[in-house]
Amino acid sequence: MKKVVMASLMVAAGLVLAAAARAQPASDPSKPPETVPETMPFDIPYGTSINADQARELVAAAAGEAKKHGWKMNIAVVDTNGDLVLFERMPDAQIASVTISQGKARTAARYRRSTRLFFAAMEKGHPYVATLDPTLVASAGGLPLIAGGKLIGAIGCSGGTGDQDEAACMAGAKMVK
Repeated sequence: MKKVVMASLMVAAGLVLAAAARAQPASDPSKPPETVPETMPFDIPYGTSINADQARELVAAAAGEAKKHGWKMNIAVVDTNGDLVLFERMPDAQIASVTISQGKARTAARYRRSTRLFFAAMEKGHPYVATLDPTLVASAGGLPLIAGGKLIGAIGCSGGTGDQDEAACMAGAKMVK
């Protein structure tokens, strides 16, 4: 039995080495690429920051979506700088998610993109994302708020799964006109 296991391991190792030899060499990340994109991603201009009255509507919509599903959320709305405009902690929402919801909103505002994209980058093996900013939150549930093609702030939700958090945020973000 021991010989069969050893032989199987040797065959498997040989197959792995053969596949690695056939693989294309990876591009050298220390060298510039042959082509550079002409347009900048997420180049959304800044607008006038969301105010407290607008934020109340978004928080109410996000909380309404969460209540429909029985989710207990922390919901944060921030301005274009990522500074808190309004926050709501739903009854019995987990305490750890207070700062997470605010971090998701801050990340979405400062980087002008969904926090899900940072999560995806980390999952695809790009750990450099963690070096961008010590307050960056790489988890779904933070969305930029765009009105008239301009960034006015962001909304972040936390307390459920990333998908639940994002669904609640989406209900709030849809209120932006």
